[in-house]
Amino acid sequence: MRIKVIYDKRRLGENLHVGWGVSFLIDDKVLFDTGEKGQWLIANMSALGVEINKIEAVVISHDHWDHWGGLADLLRGKKGMSVYLCPNFSREFKDKALTFGADLVETEKLTQIIPDVFSTGEVPGEYKGKYMAEQALVLKTKNGLTVITGCAHPGILKMVEKVRAEFPAEPIYLVFGGFHLMAADERAINIVADSFKKMKIIKAGPTHCSGDMAEEIFKKLYGDNFISIKVGQEILV
Repeated sequence: MRIKVIYDKRRLGENLHVGWGVSFLIDDKVLFDTGEKGQWLIANMSALGVEINKIEAVVISHDHWDHWGGLADLLRGKKGMSVYLCPNFSREFKDKALTFGADLVETEKLTQIIPDVFSTGEVPGEYKGKYMAEQALVLKTKNGLTVITGCAHPGILKMVEKVRAEFPAEPIYLVFGGFHLMAADERAINIVADSFKKMKIIKAGPTHCSGDMAEEIFKKLYGDNFISIKVGQEILV
């Protein structure tokens, strides 16, 4: 499978926009999150040769503006697209998405989006003392599973354990995306990184809200198996 990095905080070329939030495109068919700003998302897609008409579904990791900010502009290019969201996203978000022209699909449990591409279903988390529903994307490939997270508010280890429970016979090849470790101290980050190794996760790519310290710790631990995520990059899994 091929993953294109459409939106993130670093880039390969000066012609590409960066900002807060993420957006990753799997095999030109499934878009995971839409970044903070639709104008920049669409511009990056154009620069990277992405055809919106080929996208079959959008998966929104969680109900934060920097992960669904580009949804309206995207749906202007293709109304009626399936948008996968957790059941406990806010009513406000659901109403907005319907106004944008989305065909909403709620993912309470493990849900196949297209062959070999799945939502974990809703994983319970917390943000600023309130319930935060989140889902991750799981790709089933010849190398094993690839897990993509938006922010991992429930905890990156909890989300990976959810994947392991759903696919007990499959090795985990790569985990990348937001690990939400920006506010974590060095000891806590080392525990997470060491746990990745104990889980026999082959490659790791923390980005977005993972924080600089987490990226450095994972880079040191994973060496050549560390993936630095940048807009314009293609990841083969």
